[in-house]
Amino acid sequence: MKKLIALFAVSAVASTSAMAGIALSGVASVSYDDNGDATGTAGASVTTYDADITLTGTAGTTTYVSSWDIDGGSTVVTGTTRSANSGISLNSSSLTTTVGPLTITADMHDEDDSATVSTTGGLSIDSGDNRSVSVSLDAPVGDATIGLDDSGDVTVSGTFSGVTVAHTMRDGGDLTTGSASIAGMDISLTNDDGSSTWTIGTTVAGTAITVGSDKSISAVFGLTGNTVTVTHVAERAAAASTTVTKYLVAQKDAFTTIAVARDLTSGASLAATYDTFNSSLTLKASVAF
Repeated sequence: MKKLIALFAVSAVASTSAMAGIALSGVASVSYDDNGDATGTAGASVTTYDADITLTGTAGTTTYVSSWDIDGGSTVVTGTTRSANSGISLNSSSLTTTVGPLTITADMHDEDDSATVSTTGGLSIDSGDNRSVSVSLDAPVGDATIGLDDSGDVTVSGTFSGVTVAHTMRDGGDLTTGSASIAGMDISLTNDDGSSTWTIGTTVAGTAITVGSDKSISAVFGLTGNTVTVTHVAERAAAASTTVTKYLVAQKDAFTTIAVARDLTSGASLAATYDTFNSSLTLKASVAF
C-alpha cells in the first residue's frame, strides 16, 4: 500500500510538463573562531566556510525540496574506505503531496548519520537506510483535528479559548503538549511519557526573556541597530548514553553565550558570539539569497 502511494506521489510531478513554481534559495557564510579556552590549552584559530543552496519545486499540492552543500566536502565511499571529495554534497531530498486530508512524504536521501552528535552521545555506526515513506491523515472533527500516521500514533489537537493542546497516543508512552498566551506571557508545556518540561516567555521594557524548566534563561533585545542575545545554560548532571555504544556522558558545567548580530543594508549580516564555556569568540559574516 505504501509503495503504491509513493508511486502516486512521484507520478504527480513526472506527469507535469513544467513545474508551476520553482524557487532557488541559499546562504553563504565565513566564520572565524579564535578557539579560546579558559585553561589555556586551546588549539590554533580556525576559519570555516559554508555555502548551501535549496531548490523547491511546486506543482499543485505536490512539493519537491532538495538541498546541497556547495562548498565542497562531499564523501566518496569505496568498499570500507571513506575519502573526502571536493564536490557537491546532497543534504536532503524529499517529495510531499496531499490528497484531501491525506499527506504522503517520501524522504529520498539516504544520509550517513554515523557522525551524528547530541548532548546525550553520538551514533557510532550508520543507522542504515534512512529513506522512508510517511503517510499521515488529519481530519477535522468539530473544533479538534484527529491525526493518524503510518507508525500507528494517533494525535488529537485543537485550540480552545486561546489554549492549544495536542495529545498523541503512542507506544512507549503518550505525549501531551500545550501552549497559550496569557497576560502578556507565552507559556508552553510538554509531558512526554510522564516527564514534564516547560518554558515561559515575556517582554519587559523591549527585552524578550525566556526561562525554561532546564534552568536556562535567554534575553533578546535591540541596541543601536544591533540584536543582542544573552543565553545562560545551567549545569547538567552526568547521564548514561542511549546510543549503540554505551558510555557515560560527563557532567557539563554551566555556561553563558553573548551574541551580537547586525543586518547590513547590503543584505549581508555580521555576528559576534562569545562563549564562556571555552572562552571562545566567533565572528561570522553571511548572506542569504
